[in-house]
Amino acid sequence: MHIETIGDGPDLVMIHGWAMHSGIFAPLTRELRKGYRLHLVDLPGHGASRGCNLPCDPQVCAQALIARLPPALWLGWSLGGLVSLHAALAEPQRVRALVQIAATPCFVARDDWPYGLARAALTEFAAGLEQNFRAVVMRFLALEAMGSEHADSELRELKTHVFERGEPEMAALRQGLKALEQTDMRKRLVELRMPSLWIAGRRDRLVPAAAMQWAAGQNPRARFEQLPSGHAPFIGLATQISDAIMAMKPEMVS
Repeated sequence: MHIETIGDGPDLVMIHGWAMHSGIFAPLTRELRKGYRLHLVDLPGHGASRGCNLPCDPQVCAQALIARLPPALWLGWSLGGLVSLHAALAEPQRVRALVQIAATPCFVARDDWPYGLARAALTEFAAGLEQNFRAVVMRFLALEAMGSEHADSELRELKTHVFERGEPEMAALRQGLKALEQTDMRKRLVELRMPSLWIAGRRDRLVPAAAMQWAAGQNPRARFEQLPSGHAPFIGLATQISDAIMAMKPEMVS
């Protein structure tokens, strides 16, 4: 996997969401590099990691990154949140703190989980990939921006960045959707040993804020924050997110 390292300070790993790459974090990166050494990851099949021989599987990616990176704060957005959560549970001594942005331990609604996306929606995305994957990605971006106070400008930002490092590989897109559909880590949240921050978008159409509030409530070292945004709050509210992350420095375990 391609990892770009910039900035100085405590180590912070940043992992993007489905169909994107680490360049999408640009607004947040500009803020966080003032106080952290950032490790910007492109997941397998995405961005500069196209041609990577690893599958885009959150657990596999977490183990591969742990082997390469120093102990750090891990930040995951959307699908990237599953990668960071796997890392935190597998190697708690290597994950000093955890930040989940618009991420949930269970993306799909179930009989006992009303806070997920309808399974039919992901099935529709998966079927559409085989016909016109660009159209599916663009629909997904529209859902990410929807609900934001600045939805039009955020959607333009997402569209500007999505293919700037080339098109994501079809196999990685399929694997990512499969992970979103099948993963359910709700019962393991009580095992988290490090401080965690769960940042939700109040108007997020993909990950309801209630899902993240519930997740934060499962662990005494977790904190929940809600922002007036959609699924990509770091585009328009990077300063607020950076401030919340900077405030975690005293809590980070050694």
